[in-house]
This record gives sequence, structure tokens and C-alpha cells, in this order.
Amino acid sequence: MIEFAIVLPVLLTLILYGIELANYVIVRQQVSQLAQQVADNASRIGVQEVLRNRPITEGQINDLFVGADLQAGNLNLSNNGRVILSSLVVNSDGGQWIQWQRCYGRFAHASTFGNEGDGATGKTLTGMGPTGSQVQAMNKVPLVFTEIALSYKPVISSRWAPSSIISEYASFYVRDDRDTSAIQNSNDDPVARCR
Repeated sequence: MIEFAIVLPVLLTLILYGIELANYVIVRQQVSQLAQQVADNASRIGVQEVLRNRPITEGQINDLFVGADLQAGNLNLSNNGRVILSSLVVNSDGGQWIQWQRCYGRFAHASTFGNEGDGATGKTLTGMGPTGSQVQAMNKVPLVFTEIALSYKPVISSRWAPSSIISEYASFYVRDDRDTSAIQNSNDDPVARCR
């Protein structure tokens, strides 16, 4: 009885820490898969056109964000998260350019890898992603880059979670010939600006 009473606090602490760590890993995996899904879907959107490259619309981007929120389920992405969708293209000088950026979610989190308009001229922007692992658009082949940040809600205590913010990113090359001149908005859909 005395031995059990001495070991119980240590055992209980280890069990609770294990539960919190397991939950954190599962949520991080969900966010990672969500980032991949958003980037993949964004690389495929566009209005089907026969005589010109496929344009994209603000409505399609908004639909993409609604789909991400539905897929996130109980993570409550609209209140606890931030999705940052960027289009990376090659500028006229041969450098990388974040041509446009759209955001979703109320969580205050700025892009870690650049903002809309960065790299419009010159070659100062070398790509998007962590240093040493940056991705780059190719000539006439845009790249879609997704960042997702989520405020982690612990099961037991935030002191036991590795971090209070889970951040993941993913990228895909655009699969069709996309019209990169501008995002169309003939229906006056709301524009999900990041600022």
C-alpha cells in the first residue's frame, strides 16, 4: 500500500503526459495533412477554358477555404487557425515573386516565408520555405504554397505540450496552364486578404 502510494503520483504524471503528447502528435498530423490537401486542391482549381490558360476566381479560393474548415472538423480552423495560401511565380527578372496571397481564419499569424508582392522585381526572394529547403516556381509553372498555423488546445495542460502553436506547410506545382495575370472576381465575391 505504501509503495503504491509513493509510485502513484509518478505513474499518474507519466500517464497524463503521455496522453497530452499523443494528442499533440495526432493534431500535428491532422494539420500537416490539411496543409497538403489545401495546397493540392489549390494547384487544381481554375475555370475550364478552351482558348486560353485557366483563370482562377476569388469564389474558388473561398470555396477552398470552406472545404479546409470542413475537413479540419473539431480543430475549429476558422477560430483557432490561420491558412495562408500563396502563389509563387517567376518575375520578369527571373527571380521568385509572391504574386498573390489569401488568408482564412481568425488566429493572428503572419506568413513565415513572405508576403504578397515580395520579390516582384529582382532576385532577392529565393523561394518559399525554411532556409535550405526552399521551393521555387519554374518558368511558366506557378507554385502554390500553403501555411497553416493552429493554436493548440491541450487536453490536460499546455505545460506538457511541446508548443502552443502548430505550424505546417506544403506546396504543389500548378498542374494546368494557369492564367497568372490576376485572380478574377466577376461575381464580386469577398476577397480573403491577409491584411
